[in-house]
Amino acid sequence: MTKKKLQGISFFEKYLTVWVALCMVVGVLIGRFLPFIPDFLGRFEYANVSIPIAFLIWVMIYPMMMKVDFKSVKNIKNNPKGLYLTWVVNWLIKPFTMFGIASLFFFVIFRGIIPRELAEQYLAGAVLLGAAPCTAMVFVWSHLTRGNPAYTVVQVATNNLILLVAFTPIVAFLLGVGGVTVPWDTLILSVVLFVVIPLTAGVYTRLHVINRHGEEYFKKSFLPRFSNITVAGLLLTLIIIFSFQGDVILANPLHIFLIAIPLTLQTFFIFFIAYIAARILKLPHNVAAPAGMIGASNFFELAVAVAISLFGATSPVALATIVGVLVEVPVMLTLVVIANRTTGWFPKEEPAA
Repeated sequence: MTKKKLQGISFFEKYLTVWVALCMVVGVLIGRFLPFIPDFLGRFEYANVSIPIAFLIWVMIYPMMMKVDFKSVKNIKNNPKGLYLTWVVNWLIKPFTMFGIASLFFFVIFRGIIPRELAEQYLAGAVLLGAAPCTAMVFVWSHLTRGNPAYTVVQVATNNLILLVAFTPIVAFLLGVGGVTVPWDTLILSVVLFVVIPLTAGVYTRLHVINRHGEEYFKKSFLPRFSNITVAGLLLTLIIIFSFQGDVILANPLHIFLIAIPLTLQTFFIFFIAYIAARILKLPHNVAAPAGMIGASNFFELAVAVAISLFGATSPVALATIVGVLVEVPVMLTLVVIANRTTGWFPKEEPAA
């Protein structure tokens, strides 16, 4: 991958795995040697939701929601095959393969290493990741693979619309099958708090700023102000969570590595399902690459938020979703390299979007 190709990813995003690892160390040390900090933060809760973490999660999600242009949905009629592929992979395949792969590893392959109770919790975290396709970083992956930006926006916008109605029932069903009981009202509340509210705020902000200053100002001057806020919010959230998780991590350090294995395999598997299907459908590379990336990547901010809301910041479920953040960037950058080396698999035409 050339230096030029990496210009679409910020310094913080490029080394996100390093920052997450550092946050894990800092958080664990805080929990171990400064336990009064997580104890103090733990007092600020409402309906089992940590108020400091909820605030930081909104800080994470709000800027990325401003990037979603729902006006682009009208362009669905232009070359819809790529959209159909994205929808099928993200909602009819990905959540269920994540459940299957994670179950195989946690309950069968790692049966002698991970106790069943912990395995059920880790599976729940994997399901939350699998049911939330990427809505933000996919713009970076699309840029790095020279994806059609307008078409990528349509893919993201339509997936956000589907997310509003499909995420809750899919998660409730899969967690029920996995033996984890999830109250529907709590799950719906989580989606409202961490999808509906920030999405509404993001869309309103986008329209307000564009109406007053124009779209060029919004994209080139307004949005860049928030470029590092999402990552900063994520890292502060992780420090707090890891401070709550210190005892679990210190007691089961090997589990971080074990959780990462099925998550990594799932990422590669879903990418190639979408990517090869795009080749069979003879989609151009600038549509095929983002289609593969949006399914392979996860809306990990949402997964972390829902895990905390449903199970608490100290739960193994939250830990599993955080491991998803840990493996996300290096795995996705590997897929970017693969996509850029296989452009010859696809026709050259760029569809209108």
